[in-house]
Amino acid sequence: MSGPLTGIRVLDLSRVLAGPWASQNLADMGAEVIKIEQPGQGDDTRGWGPPFTTPAPGDEKGVAAYFLSCNRAKKSVTVDLASAAGQALIRQLAARSDIVLENFKVGGLAKYGLDYAGLSAVNPQLIYCSITGFGQTGPYANRAGYDFLIQAMGGMMSITGERDDRPGGGPQKAGMAMVDIMTGMYATVAILGALHHRSQGGGGQHIDLALLDVQVAALGHQALNYLVSGEAPRRLGNAHPSIVPYQPFQTQDGYIILAVGNDGQYARFCAVIGRPDLALDGDFQTNTQRVHNRERLIALLEPILATRTTDEWVAALEAHAVPCGPINTLDRVFADPQVQARGLRLDLEHASLGHVPSVRSPIRYSATPLEFEHGPPTLGQHTDEVLREVLALSDTEIATLRETGVV
Repeated sequence: MSGPLTGIRVLDLSRVLAGPWASQNLADMGAEVIKIEQPGQGDDTRGWGPPFTTPAPGDEKGVAAYFLSCNRAKKSVTVDLASAAGQALIRQLAARSDIVLENFKVGGLAKYGLDYAGLSAVNPQLIYCSITGFGQTGPYANRAGYDFLIQAMGGMMSITGERDDRPGGGPQKAGMAMVDIMTGMYATVAILGALHHRSQGGGGQHIDLALLDVQVAALGHQALNYLVSGEAPRRLGNAHPSIVPYQPFQTQDGYIILAVGNDGQYARFCAVIGRPDLALDGDFQTNTQRVHNRERLIALLEPILATRTTDEWVAALEAHAVPCGPINTLDRVFADPQVQARGLRLDLEHASLGHVPSVRSPIRYSATPLEFEHGPPTLGQHTDEVLREVLALSDTEIATLRETGVV
């Protein structure tokens, strides 16, 4: 492996999405990720389908696409955490690892002696990242947290969706698990920061990441809009609270997205649509004026943009450097020449299926390029390998662990 984290070992006790997304990032960057799964069952997302891949010969069903999305390049080791012998194996692996990642409920691993206090005792240099719904402290600490719930509680759904007075109005969640993904990204950043701190002689530490914290932080400028004004932002559908025109418009055959971010782009846009006067009108000349007079301007633009096809408008506007684009379905996304040129679709090796699809990391290093070879593991695929090579157990010892159901 040539990635920047080559030589780093991650002991991944997490499952579902937020934790696995973080450990996949680390695996992409070259870290050895040992994914601990329950014997006979594994990560819940192994069964979260359809869709499933085409089954391998002898299998009742294929691999869930959900599991494929966040578990590439990992080693699967099955261990019964409820058994004393299984807990001993985890402690031995933690002693030989740089990072532990887990998303159990608060206190869930303490009863096994596998919390930060327990594992840092055997490895003081350990970076231990805990992901929970609400964090290790506070009145909600013991509650279970799920992406959908956190999108609601953290304010995202209050600003997502069409206005209440329009058809289809009301709060909406994002079309994918945005909180889990963002938490996985923040976990990755936090772990990299802790690695640097350790490299400067600071030792290991515990990282406390909460989905709710991430959602509130990720509100970005909308949070500051409220904190500065004292007014809670309202839903605007696909419109932007601070920029106009910045939304979809219906065309002759579909929709076009306009993202006119400054007054120069707006003037060029007006020239292309044959209404240069709208760039000179005192009610629309600056972005602030356009925000104040949003409804009147949009009403003027809608019939104009409905006169040509999406492709015709995109070609005309792009020729004058006006940001715009179509609303692509995923089949069009992966057929897009830019997406193809950047190699965003991957086909990776898989132990039972030959190859499985994946989506490459957007991270591109010049000196330590990421390599993408191995797809997600089959359940327990690397148990013997890790026990033998990392813990130096004999074949007899491994066989005994299997016979007793520990692995």
